[in-house]
Amino acid sequence: MSLAYIFAAKFYNVIMFVSSDPNEKKDTLLSVEPGLLIWTIIIFFILLLILKKYAWGPLLKSLNDREQSIKDSVEKAEYLKQEAEKILAQNKQLLAKADEDARRVISEGKELAEKLRNDLISKTSDDTARMISQAKSEIEREKVAAMNSLKDEIANLAVQAAGKIIDENLDAAKQKKIIDGFIGKIPQN
Repeated sequence: MSLAYIFAAKFYNVIMFVSSDPNEKKDTLLSVEPGLLIWTIIIFFILLLILKKYAWGPLLKSLNDREQSIKDSVEKAEYLKQEAEKILAQNKQLLAKADEDARRVISEGKELAEKLRNDLISKTSDDTARMISQAKSEIEREKVAAMNSLKDEIANLAVQAAGKIIDENLDAAKQKKIIDGFIGKIPQN
């Protein structure tokens, strides 16, 4: 129902504007009165001056400040991005260097272990060779001592055999048999 009232009011205003009587004073919004027009322009300019002084100045100042803070934030973000990229590059370099150092340390460790292994093998071989040499010399000394002991015993046996041969004064066949018997008693080493 209110829609009908609004439509009727609009229709009445249109009819009032279009009325055909030229002497009749029109009180519509579209009628132009010079005095009202001058005062409207003066008030408009006064309002513009007031708005410029009290509203646009602070408003423009706050907009400029906001724009400057946004520019500063963007510049700071760009600077921080560049710094982050530099730090990332440095971290990559440090990581690569640490990886290289770790590989070098592992390589040096392997070389040192190989060297120690070879030294131990060499030392063990030298010790074994020395022990074998000492054992051979000990065996040789024991052999020489045994031979000396054997020679002494053979000399004793020969003296005893010669004594028996002289005592019995036997013929050649018996002498040979006695000597062969004494030689058979000698150990075979």
